Amino acid sequence: MKKVEAIIKPFKLDEVKDALGDIGIEGMTVTEVKGFGRQKGHTEIYRGSEYTVDFLPKIKIELVLADGQVENAVATIIKAAKTGKIGDGKVFVSSVEQVIRIRTEEKGEAAV
Repeated sequence: MKKVEAIIKPFKLDEVKDALGDIGIEGMTVTEVKGFGRQKGHTEIYRGSEYTVDFLPKIKIELVLADGQVENAVATIIKAAKTGKIGDGKVFVSSVEQVIRIRTEEKGEAAV
């Protein structure tokens, strides 16, 4: 099993969620986060004063998937979230040793 974490632009959330649903992936955790990468934030002007916004709003999507679903899910996230502009985000894939469903105590892929 693998954990897929994607950091995307907030306005792309619905597109990514719908695209994942179209390939049969429904369970996910979504968190509003803030951060920056190479763009290092940006400068804005508010009431005539310039200030720097260091952390930009982003969305973090987390999925735990069977190994066979990971490649398709990652490709789907990239296709749906890509704008071609700086700040599109990142996708991280890491191994998951164990999953246990609390309600039924099922373990492994059956719990996903």
